[in-house]
Amino acid sequence: MADGLRTLAEWPPTWLLYLGACLGHAYLWTVGLNLLYGHALPHWVLKVTRKIDILFILCAPAIFWYALDLLGDGQLLWTAGSLRFWLAPYTVVCCVFGLIIGPIAQFRYWLRRTAPQQIECTRRILDASKALGYLPSGNGKDAAACRLPFNQVFQVEINRKTLSLPQIPPAWDGLSILHLTDLHLCGTPDRRFHQFVIDECLKDGVPDIVAMTGDVVDSPWHHRWIMPVLGRLRWHLAAFAILGNHDSWYDERLIRRRLRRNGMRVLGNAWEILDVRGQPMLVIGHEGPWFTPPPDLTACPRGIFRLCLSHTPDNIPWARRNGIDLVLAGHVHGGQIRFPLVGATFVPSRFSRRYDCGTFFEPPTVMHVSRGVAGQHPYRLLCRPEVTRIILKKG
Repeated sequence: MADGLRTLAEWPPTWLLYLGACLGHAYLWTVGLNLLYGHALPHWVLKVTRKIDILFILCAPAIFWYALDLLGDGQLLWTAGSLRFWLAPYTVVCCVFGLIIGPIAQFRYWLRRTAPQQIECTRRILDASKALGYLPSGNGKDAAACRLPFNQVFQVEINRKTLSLPQIPPAWDGLSILHLTDLHLCGTPDRRFHQFVIDECLKDGVPDIVAMTGDVVDSPWHHRWIMPVLGRLRWHLAAFAILGNHDSWYDERLIRRRLRRNGMRVLGNAWEILDVRGQPMLVIGHEGPWFTPPPDLTACPRGIFRLCLSHTPDNIPWARRNGIDLVLAGHVHGGQIRFPLVGATFVPSRFSRRYDCGTFFEPPTVMHVSRGVAGQHPYRLLCRPEVTRIILKKG
């Protein structure tokens, strides 16, 4: 043992290889899980894969400790046919990702810019537990997680973002869109929490349009909350809704029916034309990849503003191809757990964490990705729940 430790002191590059391999291994498996979750796979497959992924990440220190022979004689004994021999190429790949590719990706993540069309953003943060006078953890299966340290699950951020868009008609200057997403009605948080959030959204005035971008229900029972919660919403022109992947697991026809009873226009993978202050707006729903086929826009009129409600930001390539002006999306929850400096890690998207939250510009499309109101797992770190009121200004 002493000889092995002395050898380590003489060979600091081995420690660097070890660190790089562990980081690269975690990077590869996390990104791989993100990409997998961006596809419409069965729920049970994703759950099993996530558990295997976490297990492999946790095993990394032991794997590379053995592969690099850190307590041996200091020689990398990769004899042909041995376990170390087969681990050698993977160790090299992980080192490259951990020491080169991963840091480059992190640097690019830091350099991301908010869409230049967003000219103003104000926010107010509300602690629902303080406002309600109790911890609204409810009776969901993971309610105990609400009491974990540093949990921000009840600290709701009400945002007001102004987007300067030159293509909108002058009559739309000041038009407001309330973007709600990812309620995940499942018992935790409780119903009073969701009602509190809706009431707070309306304190800034009744919006012109309400846009609900999916994952409304997350249990076979809580579709019963749709009317008591969303029935508190008000709007001047119209309210639109689409469904998300979690809705697809719990009787989507019933969820659509309840939303319609609430007065909302449930788009599905289709489109409508809305008269907005005397000018037409094309409002499109995109529930892919969980609901197919994608919207067919061949018969849509051209030359009018196109607003798309998409559950996931992964539909941004489709939006760009179809000349969408503004996309509203959710699904990825901002990563839900964000680490200082590093930011989000697990982001269920084919683009990994590229569009984790915020406003992005991918010409000709502006996309707003919300962190959502709740989630299947009630724990948030440095990633508060979010509701956003978008104000359109004539650029």
